[in-house]
Amino acid sequence: MENTPAFWVGFNVFVLAMLMLDLLVFNRKAHVVKMREALGWSAFWIALSLTFNYLVYRTMGQQAGLEFLTGYLIEKSLSVDNLFVFLLIFSYFKVPQQYQHKILFWGIIGALLLRAIFILVGAALLAKFHILLYALGAFLIYTGIKMATSGSEPEIDPDNNPVVKFLSRYIPITSKIEDGRFFVRKENLLFATPLFVVLVMVETTDVVFAADSIPAILAVSRDTFIVYTSNVFALLGLRALYFALEGLMRLFHYLHYGLSLILIFIGFKLLVTDYLHIPMALSLGVVGFILAVSVVVSLLFPKKEEEDTLPLPK
Repeated sequence: MENTPAFWVGFNVFVLAMLMLDLLVFNRKAHVVKMREALGWSAFWIALSLTFNYLVYRTMGQQAGLEFLTGYLIEKSLSVDNLFVFLLIFSYFKVPQQYQHKILFWGIIGALLLRAIFILVGAALLAKFHILLYALGAFLIYTGIKMATSGSEPEIDPDNNPVVKFLSRYIPITSKIEDGRFFVRKENLLFATPLFVVLVMVETTDVVFAADSIPAILAVSRDTFIVYTSNVFALLGLRALYFALEGLMRLFHYLHYGLSLILIFIGFKLLVTDYLHIPMALSLGVVGFILAVSVVVSLLFPKKEEEDTLPLPK
């Protein structure tokens, strides 16, 4: 396995082929994704990712293999926050379950393109300006602290989303979901549907999350191939993970704090990179340990449901 332009093209052709197979063969008809199907696809994408990780290990060495696995694990764990926001967006717009898969599919296509740009630009800047490592480390620590103190439940505000406001101002939008389509033509005019608005919300939300996840993975590896492929494989399994965890995401309320600790740890690692070498195996162990503890504590101490109660008379 060589980091050459031909291999980059081949890898992206493979990814697009898998996505087209998913959309045009296995999910050609809109349907509600059941738990069994979601778990099966999740297992498939994870197995495919680990197989690719083994190929990286065998052809590029142990260090590259550990970097890929650490980057994949970080991106996969940070994507849980994405999934929770997706759940809020779908609930807010009352998106029927049979159309959620289609929105997530095209949302991930857009995310892959945006992440590729972010990774290439970020890696080029880090290679040219070493001092940016310290700025990146400080940013990750700040982001981790902000994540820990901002509350575990993100908020969405479609009415104040600048992209959504632009769409509603310049593009006519139908009031009904038109059989799962993003655009419809009525009286020789092209209308966007509410599903397209939801897709825009998903894409703009992913840009915000990419601002956290891309720096975190660039802190693990400076190899653009490792960073890009680990990101791609984490994103490919995102849809299946959403449907598998849809009913369980609210249980992992302490995972939010675990993710903040991971960002702080990676930021610290960047700040001391010129003075203290932290082995990649140790970094992988720390990330895995924090995630495991966050999940276990969330299950042992479930969040109490808020009950609507009437005030007692004095």
